[in-house]
Amino acid sequence: MRILMADDERTLADTVADGLRQFAMAVDVVYDGADALERINTHRYDVAILDRDMPRLTGDEVCVQVVEKGIDTRLLLLTAAAGIRDRVEGLGLGADDYLTKPFAFAELVARVQALARRSVAPLKPVLEQDGVLLDTVRHFAARDGLTLNLTPKEFAVLRVLLRAGGQVVSAEDLLEQAWDEHADPFTNSVRVTIMTLRKKLGEPAVIHTVPRVGYRLGTLA
Repeated sequence: MRILMADDERTLADTVADGLRQFAMAVDVVYDGADALERINTHRYDVAILDRDMPRLTGDEVCVQVVEKGIDTRLLLLTAAAGIRDRVEGLGLGADDYLTKPFAFAELVARVQALARRSVAPLKPVLEQDGVLLDTVRHFAARDGLTLNLTPKEFAVLRVLLRAGGQVVSAEDLLEQAWDEHADPFTNSVRVTIMTLRKKLGEPAVIHTVPRVGYRLGTLA
């Protein structure tokens, strides 16, 4: 799940991003509307969290342009304006959801997860294959009934592999979907994460390397 957090309150934006990363989300952060629109035009985000009152471009203006271009990113508007008219206006711009400040972080997480499940490629709340189960809402993972203690990054990688349904996923796709924009494509972070994930999943091996192509999840025939 890849998220864009856009808010000119830098401390808030950074704090929210750090919190979402603990739920195995890859989060990019910007502090004005123009940068937010540029990122949305460049990357495929499941959800963009947009503060309505940002410099250069407001969250409202970003929302309108994203909707007009037909970009499939789900949009969550944040604002200090809590009136019914304000909420109706925000949703009327084409936003998918609206949350007023101050907000409970748990509610923000729940709303982001709900929006991701409504994306063009819907994220199922529970993924299961070959005895491996991942509950993205409860942030729970298990294999053959035994609980797995995964790091947020391991959880994110396993989610991408499960969503692929046995198809091969390249290292580049894993970087795009499970890491944020600061990930160095020349590091061995994907390989290391796959290695630690394999150890935690145990035997028989369920993650397999396809030489020069990528990785796939599933039992071998």
